[in-house]
Amino acid sequence: MGSLNGMIIVKVELWSAVDGQKTELARMVIDNIGGTTTTGNYRTRTLVGRSKEALDRALNNIPMKVNREGRVIGHARLREHVWNLVAKALAGMGYGQ
Repeated sequence: MGSLNGMIIVKVELWSAVDGQKTELARMVIDNIGGTTTTGNYRTRTLVGRSKEALDRALNNIPMKVNREGRVIGHARLREHVWNLVAKALAGMGYGQ
């Protein structure tokens, strides 16, 4: 499913102020594909689907059902917060353009 070096899963959820229902809208997988103890290289993928069930199927499918894919190379993993990695991942896949 992921890399041997671990993965980060980023979920986007809508929490209803009306009834408290939680709905997962999107999911991204960030795989550690190498680097050093201070600098990381990552494969980034957003999954196909707009519900928890669809995103679970996309994640567990072999191969994964991917919407977009990219790379983050040379991320300063100890110096920069994980949100910087997420921002680089999204930008590298063309989101926010």
